Amino acid sequence: MRTQHNRHKSLRIAVTGATGFIGKRLIEEFECEGIEFLVITRNPSNARRLFPKAANILEWHPPEEGLDPTDLSGLDGVINLSGATVAQRWTAKTKDAILHSRVDSTRLLVDAIRGLEKPPPVLVNTSAIGFYGSCDSTQLTEASPPGLDYLANVCKQWEAESQKASASGIRVVNPRIGIVLGRGGGAMTNMLTPFKLGVGGPIGDGSQWMSWIHIDDVAGLLIHSLRNDSLSGPLNVTAPEPATNKTFSKTLGHLLHRPAILPLPVFVLRLGFGEFAHILATGQRVLPKQALAAGYCFRFPKLHEALTEII
Repeated sequence: MRTQHNRHKSLRIAVTGATGFIGKRLIEEFECEGIEFLVITRNPSNARRLFPKAANILEWHPPEEGLDPTDLSGLDGVINLSGATVAQRWTAKTKDAILHSRVDSTRLLVDAIRGLEKPPPVLVNTSAIGFYGSCDSTQLTEASPPGLDYLANVCKQWEAESQKASASGIRVVNPRIGIVLGRGGGAMTNMLTPFKLGVGGPIGDGSQWMSWIHIDDVAGLLIHSLRNDSLSGPLNVTAPEPATNKTFSKTLGHLLHRPAILPLPVFVLRLGFGEFAHILATGQRVLPKQALAAGYCFRFPKLHEALTEII
């Protein structure tokens, strides 16, 4: 975590999904940099416990209810992190929840801020690298076309809903977030235990690409998106050097002083995750072209450094 204070103008930012893994790390960064924040949440009592320094906490239950635009006046920006987790067994019911928790909440949020006489200048509405679909080793940038699978369709609808805010002169950024690595959540939650026990290894043949990013750089890029007026549209939130699943497994095993040679058969994943297993067994080689062009300096550009800090 950075300990230096920012030299920029103080900001007042609203955050949805603040109690999640990324949200909590983002709020830590806000507090470190002196950014004022208000939290929009389903669980205000939990938010008050987690964020005693919040300027305000608004209770919101999308899609059943909208937001009062007057509660969002005087903001310098909005970061929307809301959405049901993708990392679960996919059924017709969970897939419907994944889609609507993103698209419907974004629609209600955009309607609220567009209803203001003076809307916030920027909306940072997260998306995911699932936008590109499952790919081979092709290098993907923000200019690459969308995929054709379920997750790509979710991301397309999600981003399209947020882009409606641009009609009101709001700058819209869609951070397409990769595989988030950090302590206490994200991809490492279920990954560390088998590796510590010496039974970790690549998924299948391990040739699929993992476009990872350290949680500190996720928070850093979200704040960079708020402050950098040159950024709009898609923004790949991934480290500059993606790794194959085999390289990732080998690096993690080395740092834990454990073997990492036992492959995990894809059919085992299917037993636990159903259709979502396909996402785990394939990958994308995504590059953060826009982030680098906008001058963002990654704190953890290399996998070995990122995993060392985490474990």
